[in-house]
Amino acid sequence: MSTGTLTAPRRPLAGDRGRTVRTLVALAARLVRRGGLVVAALAAGMSALVAATYEQLTRDSSVAGGLQSLAANPAIRTLFGEPVALDDAGGFTVWRTGTVLAVLVGVWGVLATTRITRGEEEAGRWDILLAGPVPLRTVLVTHLLAVGAAPVAFGAAVWAGLAVTGTDLTGAVVHGAGLSLLGVFFIATAALGAQLHPARPAATGTAIAVLAMTLLARMVGDGVDSLAWLRWLSPFGLLELSRPYAGNRPAPLLVLAAATAVLAAAAVAAAGRRDVGGALCSPAATRASRPALLGSVEGFAVRRLLRPLAGWAAGVAAYFLLIGLIADTMTRFLTDNPAFADAAVQAGFTGLATVEGYAATIFALLAVPVGGFAVGRIDAFAKAESRRHLALLAAQPVSRTRLLAAETVPAVIGAALLTTVAGLATWAGVAVTPGHLGLGAALGGVWNTLPVVLLSVGAAVLALGWLPPAVTAVGAVPTAGGFLLLVIAQSVNAPRWVVDVSPFAHVAAVPFTGPDWPATAVMTVVAVALLGAGAIGYRRRDLRL
Repeated sequence: MSTGTLTAPRRPLAGDRGRTVRTLVALAARLVRRGGLVVAALAAGMSALVAATYEQLTRDSSVAGGLQSLAANPAIRTLFGEPVALDDAGGFTVWRTGTVLAVLVGVWGVLATTRITRGEEEAGRWDILLAGPVPLRTVLVTHLLAVGAAPVAFGAAVWAGLAVTGTDLTGAVVHGAGLSLLGVFFIATAALGAQLHPARPAATGTAIAVLAMTLLARMVGDGVDSLAWLRWLSPFGLLELSRPYAGNRPAPLLVLAAATAVLAAAAVAAAGRRDVGGALCSPAATRASRPALLGSVEGFAVRRLLRPLAGWAAGVAAYFLLIGLIADTMTRFLTDNPAFADAAVQAGFTGLATVEGYAATIFALLAVPVGGFAVGRIDAFAKAESRRHLALLAAQPVSRTRLLAAETVPAVIGAALLTTVAGLATWAGVAVTPGHLGLGAALGGVWNTLPVVLLSVGAAVLALGWLPPAVTAVGAVPTAGGFLLLVIAQSVNAPRWVVDVSPFAHVAAVPFTGPDWPATAVMTVVAVALLGAGAIGYRRRDLRL
């Protein structure tokens, strides 16, 4: 009989830990690289396009004078921020695209962060990863490093786009650095939310709520002079206060960097105080049962829809109420500055000098966020399948067609409700101003965009049936992709057939004009065909487990 010698387990060496960290960073970067490349291309392309067309826009002296009138318009400041350095191509580009790009970068950062942190942990993919010697804090830090590199790339892309068009390099650096810091700020916010909440939807909702509230603080600070100090409490306001091309102030960006560091440190510290799969704000185990809408798959789908629908409805209502409040001011500005109105007509936007025409132009854009909401519901269904939440349900006597319909129909109904909320909010906003917009006209205008939304739903269901990992990407093609195609095609004077590929080219300017019933019918038929093809694919394939 022999005895062996017990040896202590080998501690991981510094080199082993370094290789592990690099592997984790590479893994996280792989999860966000595609979306990051798309956002970087959009940010650079939009900035370069606006800067390159600035000289052509201001060639008319009346247009140059109209730009100065913009600076004195409270409605314009509320929407786009304080106009500064409008006599410079870079300053005009920052004012025209800065808020849009900041929101885009912020939303991307929130969604990407919660997906690769709380989403991966909730799906159980971190269980094996954390069974080794790597602690939760390290895993979180490595993932934040990977996703945080993306906003840096976005800022560099914007700087490059502005630099190649000949704008001042210092202003381009300040603007690019501000966008990068704002993106990292919301990544840190989302990371903290992922430590506070046990589910990805709650973490995402918390971070998006912070984004919406800080954007509102910036808008109020710009619209009301006595509340201008609110901009120092908002990352969007700090980005504006850095004044690219008109002072290039670093102090606001330093404040934003300090706030970002505090949030990131809080997220890492919170990660060390919880268990894997847990959260600092876990729901109470003794909460009373809530069996409402749990008696059928249709009821359960509606129940899961209600909370996100309420959040989206609040955001849509607030934005379109603001649109209604400033509609009369905008139309009077265009009436007083015919050069801007003529430029809008040449770009394909007619009737902007009337409240109905202005509302019709804004309503056409409604299909993009509403389509995103509907596609998000289909993608949530796809995610539930990949996380094995449907395995036991599919084993029951419930047909695949019923499961798909139970998710698709509420998504379409939710989209219709969101458009209705937008119409009601716009009508209410106009009603308290000297302008006029009938309730029927407002509702007709928002409902006119539903065929485009249906195209997105059909594309998402098609992907669900035949290419489940790409539900969001394919579903966004008719709305986000169609809108970008229209803008780019019109900017470069592309052939008419290229413009006609976009569904937005066939959306009539309701309520300024009557609906285009043939185009509406064609888009609806195509959407139904996509839904049918997706249903066939979903019935024929196996569940993704």
